Amino acid sequence: MKEDFLYYIWEQKMFVSLPQTTTDGTRIEVIDVGKRNRISGPDFFNAKVRIGDTVWVGNVEMHCKASDWYKHEHHNDPAYENVILHVVVENDTNVTRPNGEPLTQMILKWPEWLTDNYKELNQAKPPIHCQKKVGLIPEIFITDWKNRLVIERWHHKYDNIEQMLQQNANNWEETFYWIMARNFGFHTNSLPFEWTARSLPLIYIAKHKNNLTQIEAMLFGQAGLLPEVATDEYTEILIREYSFLKNKFSLTPIKQGVWKKGGVRPSNSPYVRIAQFAVLLHQSSKLFSKILEIEQIDDFYKLFEVQPSDYWKKHTQFGIEGKERAKTLGKTSIDTILINTVFPTLFVYGRSREDENITEKALHFLQKLPAENNTIIHQWTQAGIKCQNAFDTQALLQLWHCYCNDKNCLRCRIGHQLLTRKQKKDE
Repeated sequence: MKEDFLYYIWEQKMFVSLPQTTTDGTRIEVIDVGKRNRISGPDFFNAKVRIGDTVWVGNVEMHCKASDWYKHEHHNDPAYENVILHVVVENDTNVTRPNGEPLTQMILKWPEWLTDNYKELNQAKPPIHCQKKVGLIPEIFITDWKNRLVIERWHHKYDNIEQMLQQNANNWEETFYWIMARNFGFHTNSLPFEWTARSLPLIYIAKHKNNLTQIEAMLFGQAGLLPEVATDEYTEILIREYSFLKNKFSLTPIKQGVWKKGGVRPSNSPYVRIAQFAVLLHQSSKLFSKILEIEQIDDFYKLFEVQPSDYWKKHTQFGIEGKERAKTLGKTSIDTILINTVFPTLFVYGRSREDENITEKALHFLQKLPAENNTIIHQWTQAGIKCQNAFDTQALLQLWHCYCNDKNCLRCRIGHQLLTRKQKKDE
């Protein structure tokens, strides 16, 4: 039996309530189980229990065996001085606080069917441990959990965005520019793309927003991707422009060798992505303001359907000509940008401004995008969970990464429903 299960029983008040006594036979009533502590120290803070005729307020520690108190050295740790109750499954010894006083102990008991449910869920085939049982959960409950999961997923992005805002003196345009650059790296080159944006303040791009060639020169130059010697006229122009602009703005490019070029599909070449990003900034240097104005989902596609310079129709890097191909951002790539960057940032912005219209708009837009298609989502559909749009798939990705992968069934609402569900004979 794992201690996490004991915490769950205690926190959910699923222990046998009548009558409870301490290990020495004194009547005990749990008034308040306290608040779960997930860092070092006692397991629950500020619990409230009546032992005999006295009401105690303090901390609770839980173990499978009472002797674990000594095994974990709590008797020598001042942090456990205010523990008022030691809750155990097996009482194999008496224990004392760090000051030497004896500590009241209670044996935790719970219904047998709860143990059966826990074992069944715990021993099920990973990674979706509830796969065979999730169909028993009402659809309305699943939908409610999805809503919570999407918001939870976007809240995880809040701290990162907040940190960027602090670095940018609360400048949302600059911050969004950094975030957007990272997304244009499409995982493979997300970090060097963000480093490039950080090395090139948006204000410098805005000063030359009407000149696409100069924007390209600054981005390629700061990325460290311009060759030392030009092999064609286009590259020669970029090198010359960058030399001028680098001196003008005292720019320092990012370090060499950080871009991943091998094994990358031509459409995902860092050169092509930078060329696309340059066009996007050329069309709108105040990109975040533009995003805030959009009211229809189709307008996002119009904004991001960028066509890079003609040079990139036959190139995926400088100096090497290939077959002519369209290098516009495809619908799948635009969907990825909207799902991972635009809508979450809109949501965080709305929350920071306490503007429900913006947060609701971000959630509404997400529901308008098609469901993502990957191996994780395929497993959920195999389990019988409906995935009708990107809202559903983002919720299920959050569920997978933060609950299923970590075997966090005890903190999952689906897991809770299955654990607390009394089994029927025909199930």
